[in-house]
Amino acid sequence: MINYPIKFDPILKERIWGGEKLVTTFKKESNKRNIGESWEISDVEGDVSIVSKGYLKGKTLKELIETYKGELVGQKVYKQFGDNFPILIKFIDAKTPLSIQVHPNNELAKERHNSFGKNEMWYVMQAEEDAELIVGFNQKVAKETYMHHLNNSTLTEILNVEKVKKGDTFYIFTGRVHAIGAGVLLAEIQQTSDITYRIYDYDRVDKKTDKKRELHTDLALDAIDFKFYNNYKTTYNYNVNSSNELVHSSYFKTNIISVKGELENDYTNLDSFVIYMCVDGYLEIEYKNKIFTLNKGETILLPAAINQLKLKSSNATILEVFL
Repeated sequence: MINYPIKFDPILKERIWGGEKLVTTFKKESNKRNIGESWEISDVEGDVSIVSKGYLKGKTLKELIETYKGELVGQKVYKQFGDNFPILIKFIDAKTPLSIQVHPNNELAKERHNSFGKNEMWYVMQAEEDAELIVGFNQKVAKETYMHHLNNSTLTEILNVEKVKKGDTFYIFTGRVHAIGAGVLLAEIQQTSDITYRIYDYDRVDKKTDKKRELHTDLALDAIDFKFYNNYKTTYNYNVNSSNELVHSSYFKTNIISVKGELENDYTNLDSFVIYMCVDGYLEIEYKNKIFTLNKGETILLPAAINQLKLKSSNATILEVFL
């Protein structure tokens, strides 16, 4: 029986565009510089999460699934995904802009990389003044027009730029061109995939290699959705002590919960694991008369076998993720 909420050791990633906030703000332990990503829960090959506390300490996420199966992830989830965990959870700190990029859908990713596609969502936790994201196009674009701008380094002229603030949320489905701008700290929820097609990288040179990073122009061309959409931002309610729908897709479902005082959650009928990402404040989780804590910038996995628990906080905001 797997019977406690599970924390994992963060997997920290140095990036050319990374900053210091994951260490200074979220207290992630690292001697590295330019930490761009903290992989909180990962089943990506070569980067599988390891349990940090409790009697399962030292076990990998993969070992937990192989041992506990549906008891950990839910019977319906295990039937669909087997020993593969379907979601990758991250915090991202962009000190400088990320490359402009796109992700392939399931079909392309399977054919080319034997991988899942990469539908993802962003929840902005902190944004410096005038911070921006790139999400989609600002007009309907033909492939020829796109290539003209790409070849002339004027691609940003046809891209949709969004000024962002704390709480802004975007669903980045496969095919949607996107980039995180400088000064943005966010939570990212995505399919378990590390497949990214880099379109444009501002002609930056990687100091480690003294070369420009590889672009994936041809691969990206077949993956891009060139349509224009009237609105790219997710709208949502924010009722206290309630699970408010944020992004629900066939790949993952995310709600946002503002906890003030006490809140009892019952997952008896869910048949899925649940992940809590604390995006603001401090939270206590009471389960079987034991208290588990969650600080801003921390993540915890609730096995599917855990049905009822109590949340306590003076003022916390969490993302609730499940299938």
